[in-house]
Amino acid sequence: MRLLSLAFIAATTLALGACGNTVEQRIGGAAVGAGTGAVVAGPVGAVVGGAAGAITGPSVARATRPAAR
Repeated sequence: MRLLSLAFIAATTLALGACGNTVEQRIGGAAVGAGTGAVVAGPVGAVVGGAAGAITGPSVARATRPAAR
């Protein structure tokens, strides 16, 4: 039951995080955040990291792009 709840929360977070700006940036940020969170704090860190990555992904992508000439 606990794993099912965690999977539901993770899926909901990714689905909601993908709405908005550029889907690829949000999904990529969520994946990187979830991976980092899982390494640092286990399953709870994966969910929190995924949510944080989905939210901050587009701003990080914009900040790391080279300036247009």
